[in-house]
Amino acid sequence: MNSSFFKFLFWLCLIGLGFFAGTAWKKHEPVKSPEDTSTQISGEESRENAPTLRKELKTAEIETIQLFENAAPSVAFITTTNVRMDFWTRNIMEIPRGTGSAFVWDKKGHIVTNFHVIQGADKAQVTLSDRTTYDAEVIGVAPEKDLAVLRIKIESSKLNPIPVGASDDLRVGQSVYAIGNPFGLDQTLTTGIISALGREIESVAGIPIKDVIQTDAAINPGNSGGPLLDSSGRLIGVNTAIYSPSGAYAGIGFSIPVDVVNWVVPELITYGKLQRPSLGVELATSQQTKRIGLEGALVLGTTPGGAAEKAGIRPTYRDRYGRISLGDVIVGIDNEKISSPNDLVLILEKYKPGDVVKVKIMRGKEEETVSLKLDNPK
Repeated sequence: MNSSFFKFLFWLCLIGLGFFAGTAWKKHEPVKSPEDTSTQISGEESRENAPTLRKELKTAEIETIQLFENAAPSVAFITTTNVRMDFWTRNIMEIPRGTGSAFVWDKKGHIVTNFHVIQGADKAQVTLSDRTTYDAEVIGVAPEKDLAVLRIKIESSKLNPIPVGASDDLRVGQSVYAIGNPFGLDQTLTTGIISALGREIESVAGIPIKDVIQTDAAINPGNSGGPLLDSSGRLIGVNTAIYSPSGAYAGIGFSIPVDVVNWVVPELITYGKLQRPSLGVELATSQQTKRIGLEGALVLGTTPGGAAEKAGIRPTYRDRYGRISLGDVIVGIDNEKISSPNDLVLILEKYKPGDVVKVKIMRGKEEETVSLKLDNPK
């Protein structure tokens, strides 16, 4: 038993000495110098294994970068709040309401955004691309076009108005660029193409906006009010809505064409609202007209002394027995057909107060035409 134990101990010691001897020999093994050709990787092999340097930017990338850098100073960030009084302390508090995008219109401090961005807010602030923030005053709103104009007090030298283009010559397939603040992430660029033209969406006021631009450039909540640009960096639309069952980007966005913006914004700056001429009539809603089974714009009432009353257009009334007698139904102005009250509203945008138009009406089953001079808006 003792003999076996000493043999085991002997072999264990022998193995241990062998291990330490090998380790010591490895430490004293001469290190090959970098100049040793036997261990050098050839220059060709070295280049193949080295990391590839980033190639130069392509022309299209450079153009997109330049477009963004030129346009970004014209894009602003909108934050809105509501003022509330604490019931117990009577302290006035500002409660965040929402955010949106906007852009600089001119050197006078006018800022353009969507109406729904500021709708219902008590206060709005504009943050420019240099991170400076200013309190904004609402100058004018056009709910029927989902546009609004704000103004900030700032030195004109600090403002970069956006270059304005046109939308009447746009083509499906051309490149577009959207800059905005989706989800509060300011100065975000998304790119895409014009997917379709001539779309129609409903405004906050319930009146359709025609000839809207459809794009697949990513537009999300917070992009509203921001600019849609062409490849030259010119404004061609104002991003206003998305089609999405989930509320986020689903590949379809809509922009108000700049040709509409070009005539709406100056009127909002000058008058605070659109100066659309008036017929001096009160119209039934589209739902009421459809329920009755009529096509056109049913006249419910006329303004005393207004254009319609002077032209002899008859309103809806109740007779002495309480029965409703329908008024005239406007079915055309000049050579344009009117199928609904919204058609009448849109057609009047083409005229100015004082213009003389021929109004085609249905009185019962008889068709008549009357001439009238359009009133100034009230």
